[in-house]
Amino acid sequence: MLINADFSRRASLLPEQYQWVKSPQNGVERVMLDRVGAEKARATSIVRYAPDSHFPHHLHPGGEEILVLSGTFSADNTHYPTGWYLRNPPTSGHQPYSNEGAVIFVKLWQMSADEKHHVAIDTKDAVNWQKQGSREVCHLYSDAREQVSLQRLNAGDVLFTETIAGGAELLVLEGELIDVGQRYRRGGWVRLPDGAEAQIKTGADGVMVYLKTGHLSQVIGVDSR
Repeated sequence: MLINADFSRRASLLPEQYQWVKSPQNGVERVMLDRVGAEKARATSIVRYAPDSHFPHHLHPGGEEILVLSGTFSADNTHYPTGWYLRNPPTSGHQPYSNEGAVIFVKLWQMSADEKHHVAIDTKDAVNWQKQGSREVCHLYSDAREQVSLQRLNAGDVLFTETIAGGAELLVLEGELIDVGQRYRRGGWVRLPDGAEAQIKTGADGVMVYLKTGHLSQVIGVDSR
């Protein structure tokens, strides 16, 4: 299966364009943002757990990155409410579920093989945020190949001020971004290729955005047209 699989091209999705697809597990649906492969795939998705739904215990050979967008996501008797950010390194495993229901942003098979440590950060805790120029930044993860953060920008701010080395991927969490007349509100997703230039500005109420940069420079694009 190929969905937005040419990483040399820009890709985007508005929340009103979401198409929820059933997963192999009852009560769990997903919106496929990009995907290269079948059920076990390099994939970026928004996943929705109905109340009292679960997956059986399984492994993630290529690692898993999660941001809890709403509700409470649980794994192995640990509970992560809205705002928690998780990284489960390659070869790790867990049994995920949700008692109350949850929506999560998930990236699979996109980590370096040498990544070894679990990460769990509560992005709603003010201690995890710091001022960086005119914006506030919650640093989530950084290594030689990628940088991941949540960022809060004020109204009218420009998201990128230079050419995007290594590409970028963003998910709007609050507020609005505007790019060439297109407005991306909460749930809007954009992926920009290595070397892209973009004049993306925030809307009248500012924005909070998940932002990953640098991770697309080594990805081989597959033409999915």
